[in-house]
Order: sequence, then structure tokens, then C-alpha cells
Amino acid sequence: MKLFISTLFLACFLTLNAFSQTRQQHSGWLFILNSTKFNDKWGAHLDVQLRSEDNWDGLRNFLFRPGVTYYIDKNSNATLGYLLANTYLSLDGLKDNTLTEHRIWEQYILTHKIKTLNIQHRFRLEQRFMETNQADVFAQRLRYFFRFVLPIGQKQETFTKGPFVALQNELFFNVQNKSKLNNHFFDQNRAYGALGYRFSKSFDLEAGYMNQATKGTTNNTMNNIVQLAVYTRF
Repeated sequence: MKLFISTLFLACFLTLNAFSQTRQQHSGWLFILNSTKFNDKWGAHLDVQLRSEDNWDGLRNFLFRPGVTYYIDKNSNATLGYLLANTYLSLDGLKDNTLTEHRIWEQYILTHKIKTLNIQHRFRLEQRFMETNQADVFAQRLRYFFRFVLPIGQKQETFTKGPFVALQNELFFNVQNKSKLNNHFFDQNRAYGALGYRFSKSFDLEAGYMNQATKGTTNNTMNNIVQLAVYTRF
């Protein structure tokens, strides 16, 4: 746990230094994630996200991400999926105020435990087909995500009900056509901490703060996010 907290603070420190002159934003995200197992080897992934404009001024993004999951063993799985992402612009004079991005994505998840601490590592590669105001763009992006869930006041190794603390961080890297995006290999960092409650082995609810530091071509952005997350498992 100490190692994770140190790593998280180091990532935030490096991010803050890299983004020392930034534009500040404040928004809210709703994140809904479902994992469904059909049998011991196959299952489905679905997450849906709604993200607000700066200062909670209307809807900015809608994301719909389904996938098919293959369970390698009890601690690892691989998923192939698709994403539809709509960005709703508030600029005047546009013929169509919605920009659409389609993605194909592949990910590998590894989970393990240290006593009562649940740890997840996720590696995701994305092929992005983006609509912009100038021209359509194709790019690839690599993401690395790690998440710790620590039950509060629980001594059993199997955590089925009760409060918990969630800490996570995710790094984004442009691995192809970065010149079409922000012209940087490093794209963004998302550090997050939350309090949650596990109502059953199938349902978690959590609320927390996310710091999203994004590298731009000329201007960088620090987005301060309040996130409500719902996790279901069937």
C-alpha cells in the first residue's frame, strides 16, 4: 500500500511539474461499468460514460464501450472491443456541433491480492478513428492503468460487502500519428481517489476526485473532476 501511494504521489508530482502552466477546468463524470460472465471462459464488457463541460455547463462527452472478454485464468483476462465517443461542441457557426470518434481497442487485465488489498493492472491499446473540424484522423494510443481497492475494517481475504477506499492512476501515450494530435508521446495522466461501498459481490458504488492532466499542442489542461462510479458484475 505504501508503495502504491508513493507511486501515485510521484506520478502526480511529475505531472504537476510537467504542467506547471496550465488551464484549469472543473467537471463531473458519471461512469458505469458492467462485467458479465457467460461461462468460465467467455464474458462481456460494457462501460458507459457521461462527462460534463467545464464548470458543469451541460454535456460534453458521451462514451459507449462494449467488448467481448476471454478469461485466461482466475487472475487474468483479455478483451476486444469497440467504442463510440461523441463530443458535443458549444461553438457557434458550426454546421454540426457533434464530433464523433470510433475506436477498436484491445486490453489485458491482471489482478492479484496482498492480504486484503485488491490490485488490478490494465494495459489497453486503442486504434482511434477521429472526426475533427479540419479532417479525419487515425492514431493509436497505449494506456496503462493500475487500481487498488482496500476494504475498510475488513480482515477477510474475500471482500463481499462493506466500505472501501479506491486509488488508481492511468497513463496515456500516443504511439502512432502523434503529430496529428498534440505532437507529444505523453498524452495525459489521470490520478483518482474515491470512497465506495460494496453492497454485494455484484454491485459497488463509489464517489471520488480525479485529476486529469492533459498535454496540448500549445496549451495544457488540468481538469478537476468529481466522479460517480457504478460497478456491476454478473
